[in-house]
Amino acid sequence: METVTISPKFQIVIPQRIRESMGLRSGEKARMLSFRNRIEVIPVRDIRSLRGYLKGIDTTFVRGGDAVSFVIQSQRPILE
Repeated sequence: METVTISPKFQIVIPQRIRESMGLRSGEKARMLSFRNRIEVIPVRDIRSLRGYLKGIDTTFVRGGDAVSFVIQSQRPILE
């Protein structure tokens, strides 16, 4: 955990170690929010920069029973 000082203009400097580990560059945009008595800074990333982010993820999905059939049957009107 790093400690920073808030300037008289309410500015902070993100420590170098954090900037480098997050790949932050000067001029980038970030969103800030207050959450549970703390401040969170979330970098705004271009969607194109996320390409390949999930490469190698296991996409197999085992379904329990036939869920699609259940949904379709439950949405059919009852004709009597």
